[in-house]
Amino acid sequence: MNKYQIRKKILLIKKKRFDKNSKINLDKFISFLKINRFNIKNVGGYYPSNYEIDDLNILDFLEKKNFKVSLPVIKKENQMNFYRWSKKDPLKINKFGIPEPVSSKIIYPDILLVPLVAYDSNLNRLGYGGGFYDRYIEKIEKIKKVIKIGLAFSFQKISSIPIDQYDKRLDFIVTEKEILR
Repeated sequence: MNKYQIRKKILLIKKKRFDKNSKINLDKFISFLKINRFNIKNVGGYYPSNYEIDDLNILDFLEKKNFKVSLPVIKKENQMNFYRWSKKDPLKINKFGIPEPVSSKIIYPDILLVPLVAYDSNLNRLGYGGGFYDRYIEKIEKIKKVIKIGLAFSFQKISSIPIDQYDKRLDFIVTEKEILR
């Protein structure tokens, strides 16, 4: 199957199997961060939409521990940047129907939480097809080292994702059941 076919199939499965109560285990996720001794101060997350696994509990916990939290804002030509955001800050809805921060403070995350359509055991991800995260990862890696953690439901795993020179591999993938490295 090609990327388009995989994306179409997995998006239908996500819609059917979505359970808003199924979450990443916060305690396991925090233990994972501690065990790996990541030197992080800034976390880039996402506002879940389109049946994505919810990362807001992770962002809320990290913000309470004085991490700077940021969310993406879509720019022209499929570009994006991450802007400071707090749970108490207002959001605006972008052209894709996704909430974005109204802040003007750009943050360069140390850890980037990445939503996925599908993933494989080689830590390849399939996104929605716009290349936003691949472009952002390429851009930020010229500025600093960033730890890329994909978040997904375990049922989004497939045997193999067809990749090309633009696709960026993740460092870890975390689901409600496991952590792939």
